[in-house]
Amino acid sequence: MKIAVCIKQVPDSWAQKTMGSDGRLDRASVDAVLNDLDEYAIESALKLVEANSPTGEAGEGSGHSITVISMGPERATEALRKALSMGVDDAILISDEALAGSDALATSKVLATAITAGGFDLVICGTESTDARMSVVPAMLAERLSFAQLTFAASISLEGSTVKISRQTEFGVEEMSAQLPAVVSVVEKINEPRYPSFKGIMASKKKPLVIKSLAEVDIAAADVGSSAAWSCVKDSLPRPPRGAGIKVTDNGDGGSQLAAFLAERKLI
Repeated sequence: MKIAVCIKQVPDSWAQKTMGSDGRLDRASVDAVLNDLDEYAIESALKLVEANSPTGEAGEGSGHSITVISMGPERATEALRKALSMGVDDAILISDEALAGSDALATSKVLATAITAGGFDLVICGTESTDARMSVVPAMLAERLSFAQLTFAASISLEGSTVKISRQTEFGVEEMSAQLPAVVSVVEKINEPRYPSFKGIMASKKKPLVIKSLAEVDIAAADVGSSAAWSCVKDSLPRPPRGAGIKVTDNGDGGSQLAAFLAERKLI
C-alpha cells in the first residue's frame, strides 16, 4: 500500500505575525515549523503501517510506503526532513516562485496532481494548517481525486482494502468506513506524535527528497499564485491593545451589578 501524507511548513504558532504590503502573511521574518496538526497525520500513517506490517515496523520490509507531499518554498524542506526523521520513507516538495499567494483551490490542485502521479491508495491530512485555519483542503483533494472522504478522524484502522474511522460529534461517536482509495483527515486527539530519534534524524539525511517545479507536475503558472486566487486581503490592521476592564466595588450590591452588566450585553 502506498500512503501519502500532505503536510505544510507554517510560521511558528507562538511567533508575532504581521501582514506584508502585498496582503500576504510575512513568513520570512518568523521561524518556520512543521504544521503541528500535520504531525498527527504523519503519526497516524506510521501507526497504520506498523499495525499492518509483517515486521511490526514502518520502512523497508513493511510492504507499505509513506510519502510526505508539500507545496512551498525550498525552505519547506526543513519540515519534510522532520517528517523523514519520524520514519517516513520519502518526500516530495512542489516549489516554484509562481506558487506564492496560492489559495486553497490552487493548493489542492497542485497536491492532487502529485498524488495522482504517485498512484497512492490512501491520503492522510491534518484537519487544517495553523496559519490559515481553513480546514477545506482534505475535502478539495477528495473531490479532485474522486476518492472517498472520511474527515475529522479520532481513530483510524485498515482491514484489507477498507479504511475505518471513528469521530466525535455533538450527537456521539460516529463509526465510518470506505473502500480505498480514500482521503482521511485526522484530529489532534487521535495520537501523540513521536519525537524523531537520533537514528531517525541520521537516516533522514539519506532518504529521497525530490523537489519539483510546476512544469514538472504539468501545471500552468497562470492557474496558481495570487493572480489566480479567488480572494485576497485588501487591507489589514494590527489587533488593538486590550482595554481596561470594569472594576466593581461590592458594597452589598455586587450581585445586582453583575446581573446588570450581563443583561446590558444580552448575556442573560
